[in-house]
Order: sequence, then C-alpha cells, then structure tokens
Amino acid sequence: MSFCSFLGGEEFKDHFKPGIYVCASCGHKLFSSRSKFEHSSPWPAFTETIREDSVTKHMETLTAFKVLCGNSSLKFVPKDKVDAQ
Repeated sequence: MSFCSFLGGEEFKDHFKPGIYVCASCGHKLFSSRSKFEHSSPWPAFTETIREDSVTKHMETLTAFKVLCGNSSLKFVPKDKVDAQ
C-alpha cells in the first residue's frame, strides 16, 4: 500500500470518483482511482502505482510506503478526460 503525501494531496483523501491522479506540475500519471482505498492517514492511499517507476517509494512502515514525485503536487483527472491527458 502507498500513502500519497503530496503537497495539498489531503484534499483527495475522501475523493473516490473514477479517473487517475497525476503530478500537477508535469502531468506524469501516478495512480488509478481503482487502486485507491479509505485509510486513516491524512493523505490519499493507493494499493499500487500506474507504473512501477511512477514515483519514488520510501519505506514508511513494514506494510506501507510513502511515495513522492519530483514536483510533489497531485491533480485528479476524471475518467472522461483521461485520454486527453
């Protein structure tokens, strides 16, 4: 599981609409909404990244990673807009 500790990412903690999460600065695809789950963390949580190398992962606990993108800002793209991304 991964916790998304992006700057301002906590606004997506309770956001469960279909789509993808991308880096707000560079548009790099990071997470699918299909891998998102509810968690007590103040940030959104995901079971996996879109690609293995989508983000840098740092072991936070034995069962969770803290993930980082170089630009550290998260943006949601609704499912109907994903192809334009």
